[in-house]
Amino acid sequence: MKEYMLIFRHQDGSKIASPEQMQIWMEATMNWLNGIAAKGKFEGKGDGLVFDNAKVVHHNNVVTNGPFGEIKETLGGYVIVKADSINEAVEFAKGSPILGGEGNTIEVRLLAKGDGVH
Repeated sequence: MKEYMLIFRHQDGSKIASPEQMQIWMEATMNWLNGIAAKGKFEGKGDGLVFDNAKVVHHNNVVTNGPFGEIKETLGGYVIVKADSINEAVEFAKGSPILGGEGNTIEVRLLAKGDGVH
């Protein structure tokens, strides 16, 4: 079994949901993750990313605040799942409540092990 990272991309990270909306979203997300865990496929790793405290390091060590306004989408967080194939990991991603937001996406990537072998 391999590990895949599901990377959450939000169309506009500057739009903050109300506390009520966040509660509904968090409950739906926990239900989704619990469904993956019930299959023994949730690696137990994952976190959200804070939108308002970030820096981007560019070529030649130029550092900017960001990525605000520089890109149309922002990284919102990630989870790691175990799957037999990328197609199985994609099926997990399809169930995420994040996809309920217009323009939101989930990138599915195979994690390389320390020795570079998948």
